[in-house]
Amino acid sequence: MSTPKWRALAPIMLSAAVLLAGNGMLVTMIALRGPSEGFDSTWIGIFGAAYYLGFLLASWLSIHLIRRAGHIRVFAGLAAAAAATTLLMLLWIEAEVWTVARFVQGLAFSGITTVIESWLNGLIENRNRGRILSIYRVVDLGAVTGGQFLLPVVGITDFHIFVVCAIFFCVALMPVTLSNNSSPAMPETSGFDIRAVWAMSPVACMGCLAVGMANGAFRTLSPTYATAAGLDVAEVATFLSLFIAAGAISQFPIGWLSDRFDRRSVIMFVTVGASAASLFIILAAGLSPMTIFIGSALFGGFALPLYSLSSAHANDHCPPGRFVTLAAGLLLFFAAGAFVGSPVAAIAMEYLGPEALFGFICTVHALFLAFVLYRRTRRPAVPRERQTVHVGLLRTSPAMFALTQHQSSKHQDDID
Repeated sequence: MSTPKWRALAPIMLSAAVLLAGNGMLVTMIALRGPSEGFDSTWIGIFGAAYYLGFLLASWLSIHLIRRAGHIRVFAGLAAAAAATTLLMLLWIEAEVWTVARFVQGLAFSGITTVIESWLNGLIENRNRGRILSIYRVVDLGAVTGGQFLLPVVGITDFHIFVVCAIFFCVALMPVTLSNNSSPAMPETSGFDIRAVWAMSPVACMGCLAVGMANGAFRTLSPTYATAAGLDVAEVATFLSLFIAAGAISQFPIGWLSDRFDRRSVIMFVTVGASAASLFIILAAGLSPMTIFIGSALFGGFALPLYSLSSAHANDHCPPGRFVTLAAGLLLFFAAGAFVGSPVAAIAMEYLGPEALFGFICTVHALFLAFVLYRRTRRPAVPRERQTVHVGLLRTSPAMFALTQHQSSKHQDDID
């Protein structure tokens, strides 16, 4: 890539890293701090549901905002909204205020993700697309993981953590707004044709729904479980970081398998693995932190690739020209699952104990497994020569799907 291109990408990558680190801290802090502020598991689940409801609405709204105001203005406005609502949570520690704040933050971060990834899509060329995607994934993984380990340094018991998160969101404005980048071309509007998306691949739709329910509940409530299991703040950071890192690492071997065998067989394999890892974590309750860490890594290694596998399976059945619409529809299923999963899991934890989180997650994966088994009797497998290339997705955005689709389309042209 030429030097000017790198200069254009660097501010975007830097802003993304700072924002993702701040958001990673904020999500974990809410679950850890909530009980000390009088919020039980049910309220923490409601906070998570509010976030994903905002995420869901922004997946449709953000494209229209970008077309109206441009990438830079939307980025700045949404980052400012995230900072303001974070400070609002500090000023008014009330459940209703936190619920509204999390809803706005869901809107903000879904929109910011769409801005960043559609911006990258406008700058990247086909010849260096894979390299830039790899860098973006490293930025994503490193920022979220690094944010977790700042929690024990800053602390979660006083006002400093709110201020630090707000500072991160404000600082993220600087690289983009002070650079000499111009906004790229406006993205095309992505419609939600749910019937068409379901017709393409019921397995992919239910897979994204299951991922939203299980992983959304895990991300919202696992710090509460980990604290109840006796882990301190630093150990909770390790617990979550192992989940993220293992999922990122496993994307590649699991993707390799899915490109060479029936994709649904690989989906069933990782679903069984995620269920088994959930049971392992339940059995690990009361044991050493190392045992719980192993369970978190196993769960992340199996559970996180399921979204990418579902997207790849849907892509195998997607007609030309419908890829962004497909991605928008899958995102809708994911966000709907996360909106439902967090409060349901929270209620289960409130009445059945912290281990009920992983009982819920195991049940979700078991039901999805049964659905895949049923679908295998209704539709034959896609021949290997017609399968598109699996691309590991760490973000869930139609813009990201469109960005990666160039690689899959190029591979498909080579096959045809």
